Amino acid sequence: MSFWREMLGLPAKIPAIQRRGYHGASTGRLFADFTSSSGSADRELRSGLVSLRNRSRELARDDVYVKRYLTLLKTNVIGDSGMILQVKARNADNSIDTSGNDIIESNWRRFGRRGTCTPDGRMSWIDLQNYVVEAMARDGEAFIQVIYSQQYEYGIAFHPVEADLIDEQKNEITKSGNEIRMGVEVDAMRRPVAYWVRRRHPGDTDWSTYNQTESVRIPADRMLHIYSQERAGQTRGEPWMAPAMSQIKMLNAHREAELVASRMAASKMGFFTSDTGTDIPADDYEDSVVPIIDAEPGTFHQLPAGVDFKAFDPTHPATAFSEFQKGILRGIASGLGVSYSSLSNDLEGTSYSSIRQGALEERDAYRRIQRLILDHFVFPAYRLWLSHALEFGLFNIPAIKYDKFERASSFRPRSWQWVDPQKEINAAVIAMHAGVMSLSDVSNQYGRDIEETFSQIQREHELADTLGISLAFQPFGGSPASKTGQDSSDE
Repeated sequence: MSFWREMLGLPAKIPAIQRRGYHGASTGRLFADFTSSSGSADRELRSGLVSLRNRSRELARDDVYVKRYLTLLKTNVIGDSGMILQVKARNADNSIDTSGNDIIESNWRRFGRRGTCTPDGRMSWIDLQNYVVEAMARDGEAFIQVIYSQQYEYGIAFHPVEADLIDEQKNEITKSGNEIRMGVEVDAMRRPVAYWVRRRHPGDTDWSTYNQTESVRIPADRMLHIYSQERAGQTRGEPWMAPAMSQIKMLNAHREAELVASRMAASKMGFFTSDTGTDIPADDYEDSVVPIIDAEPGTFHQLPAGVDFKAFDPTHPATAFSEFQKGILRGIASGLGVSYSSLSNDLEGTSYSSIRQGALEERDAYRRIQRLILDHFVFPAYRLWLSHALEFGLFNIPAIKYDKFERASSFRPRSWQWVDPQKEINAAVIAMHAGVMSLSDVSNQYGRDIEETFSQIQREHELADTLGISLAFQPFGGSPASKTGQDSSDE
């Protein structure tokens, strides 16, 4: 049989034992264009990092959906207030150290003002957080250099460094045995030891005065490198738009082609022909040779004798344009990790249930990014600031209290309003009655702290008593009558 298969040009019969296995690992005709690579994470990134980053930035500049995506990230991950510090340190007798907590929180807010937390004085702490989340999505990573100097109010500042400045062309083995991978020096366990930073931006050619290929070594404890590590041993970050980048580019090209075709279909054009070859009077000439006649709506021209008009009426049916765009955009939204309705601002045909389900899944993704930024940027930056401030006595708390306040510190990221507040509030009340939720859980869903909520309610009651005002609403099952000592059953 093998002889006849060879004579007929048929492929050799594959033994049954070889046919068993993963179909996705097949190498037949249908998988000829399914190329793969066994390279490490750094090898894959090294060859395409610069191109991916530059293309991602171009889309961020020019594409409306990418601009929308970056806005969604900054709005939902950071919000208008950023990640708020809360310190709940306690004294030896387990009482809350109110004065110490207030000192640290107030100084941290002061440090976060514009002009204090960055060396150039251009950014606030919220601006810096927004920069980090956008840089991670656009460039795949964010670098924040830690700078100590007495010229700053708190002796420390955080300087944003563009990913281009980390010398990805520097790949070598140092004399100490460390390995430099795309500008990041790591030890034998792949722990970052230092970062090699270019003196000038490689694209800043108009104002450059330094050698752009020269880089300086900055210790790892002076640099915060924030990125999502997708594979073990990955040294640099991958732009988040990489999986959807080709589809976004193709969608732009398709939209542009449809727009041009629609404009052509809406424009009535034509050509003049003459059997005798006689020129016709023209309004203008193209290249000083081809006559052109301009026509205004509602006007007619009398043609010379022997001249005929041939209409050019391109028709372009665009009935499938909308559905095609929606289909591609849904795939792009999935690749970016956001819902289609949020990315496209298209709420047509949506219901409460579908919006709620999409919003809940999307918010879980935002919470994951919030945790990434907290663990890799906000907390490390805060620890450096707190350690430096206590060590140099910038406020009246001894340095030996660092562990006490550091362990009691937390950051509260932004939260979201419920899709249907009345239904969600009623569900929360039922859950608290059933004992499966607490007041702290409900407050956390609003992005508030339960102590802050109780304190605010207490202050409102004290203010109302001072002004002699009876509040119509009493929380936690109370009533104005019970507050004044009267029994509502006696009325």
